[in-house]
Amino acid sequence: MFNFKIMTDTTTDLPMSYIKENDLGLMYLSCIMDGKTYNGDNIEELNLKDFYRMMREGKMPTTSQVNPEEAKEELEAYLETVNGAEEKEILYIAFSSGLSGTYNSVKIAADDVMEEHPECKIRVVDSLCASMGEGLLVYQAVQLRKQGKTMEETADWLETHIQNVVHVFTVDDLFHLYRGGRVSKTSAVLGTVAGIKPVLHVDEEGRLIPVSKVRGRKKSLNRLVDYMEEKQGGFLKMNQEGMVFISHSDALEDAEQVRDEIKRRFGIENFMISMIGPVIGSHTGTGTIALFFMGEER
Repeated sequence: MFNFKIMTDTTTDLPMSYIKENDLGLMYLSCIMDGKTYNGDNIEELNLKDFYRMMREGKMPTTSQVNPEEAKEELEAYLETVNGAEEKEILYIAFSSGLSGTYNSVKIAADDVMEEHPECKIRVVDSLCASMGEGLLVYQAVQLRKQGKTMEETADWLETHIQNVVHVFTVDDLFHLYRGGRVSKTSAVLGTVAGIKPVLHVDEEGRLIPVSKVRGRKKSLNRLVDYMEEKQGGFLKMNQEGMVFISHSDALEDAEQVRDEIKRRFGIENFMISMIGPVIGSHTGTGTIALFFMGEER
């Protein structure tokens, strides 16, 4: 039995095998596709290959955050399964408050639960991260827990290093960024015609921010690795000894190309590659490639 529970959101895009292996609790944000809502009750029915196929066919999904009532139900459901005092300590690593209200919902729920259950302690960390950037923080928390760190020690480490979790990604379809308000309609049209591929990152406040534009897919993938070279600095050894994460929206070959270039340049061997889930994928579209690593700054 672990000495405290780690919970997080489905927006980590971590493989379900990793979730189960490390006994992680999950809060499910909802995705609505083709008139059907997918959440914790039925999310396994949504095949990601089919999801991205439907997006390519023009169907536009929407998403919704976790509300305080749902968050409270999930926290209480876990507490009902345990008896020991240590087992009633929960570290919750939340989706960026710069992109969703889920963090605030979980914080409200945690305060309510602790008031009603004084024997329980819940620490909610705003990851200021998205997708496998959030997942990378969860990975670090799992590693610290394995080392015997307490919940407080683990949460303190995460909050100290949140700004060291670097996200950089490129998208293949500018119109999804237009839908999300990240680029103008004119930029989306002209960029698509000219083959422009934007490169974006998640900034210090957990928001999506464009950092550059390149022409062509191959250059955009190489730019991700260039960004890693610029940002990782003294964290190279940590990346070599730990794990670098890559997520993709039905573009595995491109994700593997980025992995191979990182291996060639930096001698890094440990990677976790995972498909972007429906909540993040609804906003980035198909063909997205995202890279996550530890660096000096975002």
